[in-house]
Amino acid sequence: MSPQAELMADRFVVSEIGFRLLTSIVRQYSGICVGDDKRQLLINRLRRRVVELNLSSIDDYGRYVSADASGVEIETLVDLMTTNHTGFFREAEHFSLVFDLLVPKMRSMMSAEEPFRLWSSASASGEEPYTLAMVAAEAARRQPGLKFSILASDISRRMIEVARRGLYSMQSVEVVPKDFLHRYFERGVGPQEGRCRLRRAVRESVLFQRINLLDREYPVGHRQHVIFCRNVMIYFDVDTRRAVVERLLSHLHPSGYLVVGYSESLLGLIPGLQSVHHGIYTRS
Repeated sequence: MSPQAELMADRFVVSEIGFRLLTSIVRQYSGICVGDDKRQLLINRLRRRVVELNLSSIDDYGRYVSADASGVEIETLVDLMTTNHTGFFREAEHFSLVFDLLVPKMRSMMSAEEPFRLWSSASASGEEPYTLAMVAAEAARRQPGLKFSILASDISRRMIEVARRGLYSMQSVEVVPKDFLHRYFERGVGPQEGRCRLRRAVRESVLFQRINLLDREYPVGHRQHVIFCRNVMIYFDVDTRRAVVERLLSHLHPSGYLVVGYSESLLGLIPGLQSVHHGIYTRS
């Protein structure tokens, strides 16, 4: 191996101290636990950023993040280490349960003018809240006068900007029912061929804002009738999971529902939290 090749190889190796520093920053800021088995993942995710900043090593990047008083680079680090895996109609049963069973049940307890408030609290690139928006629009078509308010949030500013654009590959919308594609999407032409975009009415029906679920308070005004926080808890330890759920519940309507991922369980975590279906909880 040439001296230059050896230098480049050393650039993308992280020491034990450097690894602990970076994973500690990620955990403190986002609650995400990066285990020892994710060392190579961390290296792969940070390679480009080290080059962009013209730093000598990943360890040097850790020191760079620690010295950034603005906090901007911490957000970049967390963004790089976040999976952001999502999709339209992911765990699709939750959407039909919410709109076919839970919304009618809650409607009897609400005034006719009050909108159903839905919050996608880890919205990533937007597929979940836009799925909510489309299914809500379908419910409103069947029941004129039914109103919905949809909030979407994420820790990543970059993901929020991606989501706001509502622009997706044709491959990513293959799971969307054909009538939904026709009614709620526009197919790209010219430079946008092979992509599609949510129609303006759908995009404007979702309010996006940045929220870090580890913050002590969330800038969410009204109590939400349904909160989606799916496939997020698996990255938290038990104490962080409990704290996040308690904060989410403080923004949940007394008769509302919290929806988590199929692989997540909240049983025994919070007193009085009752499972009503796979991944759906309410307060008893």
